[in-house]
Formats: sequence, structure tokens, C-alpha cells
Amino acid sequence: MRRSRDPSVTTGGEDAGAECPYCESTNTVREHPKGPSLCRSMHYCNGCEQPFEKFE
Repeated sequence: MRRSRDPSVTTGGEDAGAECPYCESTNTVREHPKGPSLCRSMHYCNGCEQPFEKFE
């Protein structure tokens, strides 16, 4: 039986530098490679200290 690769294991996109929707800072980091769905990732803003989701 051939197993297909789980798409949730590998993610694309930038690891850092996403623009914060609250303060518009790019001093952000990707906390978790995936969010509630495969097209979203969880980020954290070092400027305003808020977590946010980014759509990939």
C-alpha cells in the first residue's frame, strides 16, 4: 500500500516578517506552521505582543 504524504506536515510561506494586522509591524515570527486550516499559519507580533493568523 502506497502512502501519500500528509500536506499538513510540510508548509510553505515565510517564517518571519508577516505584517501584523493590529500595528502593521513586520517584527513578527511564525509561531506555528499551520493554523485551523492548511492555508493559515499562526504568527506573533513582537511589537504589540498579539498573536494573529496569516492567510497563505
